[in-house]
Amino acid sequence: MKAISSSVTYALSTKSLLKCADNTGAKILEVISVKGFKGKRRAKPRAGVGSLVFCKVYSGTEKVRHEVHRAVVVRQKKEFRRPDGMRIQFEDNAAVIIDEKGDPKGSQIKGPIAKEAVERFPTVGKIATIVV
Repeated sequence: MKAISSSVTYALSTKSLLKCADNTGAKILEVISVKGFKGKRRAKPRAGVGSLVFCKVYSGTEKVRHEVHRAVVVRQKKEFRRPDGMRIQFEDNAAVIIDEKGDPKGSQIKGPIAKEAVERFPTVGKIATIVV
């Protein structure tokens, strides 16, 4: 994973519920763990925009429900700061399901996604309609 330019506030911890922003059949995802998280002793793993997380499909179609998938966080409610001083915040917490190579499993993404997620995962940005 490439480093991102913004100082993202890590607002999502384990057990957080995310909206699935793609068309894979999943509706709501639950964060199980965060890939590459390094924290202090007994600290809960936290994630933010652009983080790679392992998620359980909380609700969705029978085909994908109760399975563990990799996902990229593309939106978060908690505001974060960009290098130019602008602060960004979204209406909901959302993620996109990806495979082992980092390519999205769905064919389209609903809603806007953050520029920081596209910096780290460029293939996610190719199918996005709006990048903020």
